[in-house]
Amino acid sequence: MGCTIGRAEIGVARGAYQFEFDRLAGGMPAADGGEHLREIVPAIRKLWEGDYAHEGEVWQFPTSTSVPKPVQKPHPPIWVAARSPESHDFAVANGCNVMVTPLMKGDEEVEDLIQKFETAIAAHPEVARRPDIMVLRHTYVHDEADPDGWKVGAAGIQKYYRTFDAWFGNKTTPVDGFLDPSPLEKFAGRPEFELESLHRTAMVGTPAEVIERLRHYEALGVTEFSFWSDNSLTHAQKKRSLELFIEHVVPTFLD
Repeated sequence: MGCTIGRAEIGVARGAYQFEFDRLAGGMPAADGGEHLREIVPAIRKLWEGDYAHEGEVWQFPTSTSVPKPVQKPHPPIWVAARSPESHDFAVANGCNVMVTPLMKGDEEVEDLIQKFETAIAAHPEVARRPDIMVLRHTYVHDEADPDGWKVGAAGIQKYYRTFDAWFGNKTTPVDGFLDPSPLEKFAGRPEFELESLHRTAMVGTPAEVIERLRHYEALGVTEFSFWSDNSLTHAQKKRSLELFIEHVVPTFLD
């Protein structure tokens, strides 16, 4: 990443849930979040450098600065969550790394997102350092001795997406900060919610199966993989999955 000291990395995204904008941004449409993101990223860099006042279309603030200053030079790496070609282009043009999330889609979606990333890089030869690209994907690793172990991970991820659906719909009032997942019958005729489909699309499998898919990502140009463990499973189940990933998958990719 070009950093000789310090480990901070900054991730920014426009936001996904309307309920967040209802509570934190006065009901602003979630789709307008991209404009706010694109203006604030250059401003953050200026604040890291020293005194800076901003008078933009979205943000306005008097002379301010960052205290303390970052130890990384020229600044901590910034990651931008991107999906559209415009988001990829903005991230690359501004020297940011890119994080992509294929969600419930298969590896063809990863390939499409990589193509958008490469198109943005080709459009900005003036950017000296090639950005990194990270794939964030639900991951569950199970022991080879349990051939049906994938069903545990797929079921947990399915429940996560049913809960995501409940929050995204923004039609139910949370109780103590939580919502129940949408019922299974709502997804009849939606093959992407079936366990077998999630087994193929999410990063679910034995260590050998996960390594094979990550090698494919590596060949596509992916430089980092983010192990997404938010899948509604128990702490013990998540811990065992992560242990298998660390013990058997990570060593394969160490130089």
